[in-house]
Order: sequence, then structure tokens, then C-alpha cells
Amino acid sequence: MNTTIDLLLKHRSIRKYTEDPIPDEHIRQAVIAGQAASTSSAVQAATILHITRDEDRRALVPLTGGQEKIADCGAFFVVCGDSRRHRLICERDGMPYDARLEAFLLTVVDATLFAQNLVIAFESMGYGICYVGGLRNQLDEVDAVLELPEGVYPLYGLCVGVPAEDPMDRPRLPIDAVLLRDRYPSDADMLEKIDAYDHNYRDYMKKRSGKDRGWSGSMARKFVEPRRAYLAGYYAAKGADLT
Repeated sequence: MNTTIDLLLKHRSIRKYTEDPIPDEHIRQAVIAGQAASTSSAVQAATILHITRDEDRRALVPLTGGQEKIADCGAFFVVCGDSRRHRLICERDGMPYDARLEAFLLTVVDATLFAQNLVIAFESMGYGICYVGGLRNQLDEVDAVLELPEGVYPLYGLCVGVPAEDPMDRPRLPIDAVLLRDRYPSDADMLEKIDAYDHNYRDYMKKRSGKDRGWSGSMARKFVEPRRAYLAGYYAAKGADLT
């Protein structure tokens, strides 16, 4: 092991924070580290909005399912895929911006690589983080709060701050279910690995919340019906061509 791997293995989602603010210099350093992430053909299709106005942070709480940590953490960000810059360049140069699904995927991949570098930088400084997928619950309303232009796609939120809790490590899938050699295994083999993982996950849930719940049961309930089915329409309305 080395210090980088040790840091990565210590990651946990932090949902409670002290009132300590994050210095602007720390934020700038973390963003520069985020920019150092890989980006396809130097496209750099990521933007992060630092939401500093209290009224905006408070407005986002009910739009994300009542996640009070958005208002309480040291700093809150919205991670966005960004095609706006490319659109402006094309318009200035008199060229059409004809971007299909691949271009939208580039923004999602670039923004996520950027965000993970950003998170690791913050954690290296001793801060805790929590991604907020609930930002996609009501994107039309989020869009109205943030006044986003065409071509900027909000993907998820990010809370950062000084941890005020020390949560347990959540067990991950066994490495043999993730690191596969040459071919995907048979369905029976994969289900066997999932069943073994369920035992560890159930023990974790009992200690964390007292609930006797395995991972596979949670996933089955999560994916049994569509969620946020409006997302394609929202992103299309913001300029994404998903064909």
C-alpha cells in the first residue's frame, strides 16, 4: 500500500458537518486538482458551480428530498456536464453545433472524472464529502434556482466540509465480482458472488441501522420501476441530443 491508496480506502460518505467554512484557497486547489483529471481529446466538458448564497442552498434542500446537509456543510457544489463553451465556439466561428448522444456522454464522463479528482483532493486536506444524486429529483426547479443556460447539464450535487461524524465503512462487492478476466462470468457464477456479498452487507446494515437487509434485495427494489423518468426530456430541453 501507499499513502494514495490508503487515502482512497478511507473514503466514506459524510452526512454531518461542523459549521467550519472551507477557505477559498482550499477550494481553488481542489478544483485545479479536478482539472488535472483525464479528459477526452482535451474537451474539458466539466463545470462546477460553487453555491454560496444561503437562499439558494436553502431552496435546494426540499428539491433534493430534504437533504439538510446541503445547507449545513462547509461548501456545496453542483457538478455539471458543460457543452456551453463548445457551443459558443461553434457559434463564434459560424459552425453548427451538431452534438449527439456521444457528446452528452462526454460531458457526463468528463464531469465525473473531474469530480472524483476534486473529491480526493478535498479528502486529502481532511474534509469529508457526500455526493447528492437527489439533485436530479426536480431538475426543472433546480434549473430555475440556478438559472442555467442551454448546454449546461446539472448531474449531481457535492457536499464538502469538516466531518462531524465517523461512520462505519460500507462493504463493497468482492473484488472477484468486479475484476473479471477476459470475459463476463456466467449468470450463476455472478449470482453466487452476490449471495456471498449479501451476508457481509446484511451484517453491516444490522450494525448501522438495525435492519436485516441484504444488498441484492435493496437493488431489486431500486430497479423494479423507472425513476426520474423525466430526465431525458429535461436534458433534451437543455440542448442535449440523445440520439
